[in-house]
Amino acid sequence: MAILKAQFTLRLNLENHAKIKKIAEAESRSLTNMIEYLIKKEIDRYEKENGIIELTDDDLYAEY
Repeated sequence: MAILKAQFTLRLNLENHAKIKKIAEAESRSLTNMIEYLIKKEIDRYEKENGIIELTDDDLYAEY
């Protein structure tokens, strides 16, 4: 079964881009995979502190 993923443009300042790229290389990840991993890690941290973020079908499919 295919995994659906949202695609969007992300603009980073050059310093943050270079640092994330270095981290990705050190972790043997692609830049995209590293960014996705860091976002998931931050969402997990947020939910531990604030509770689970409840999503509806509209939240998941509003832009597609």
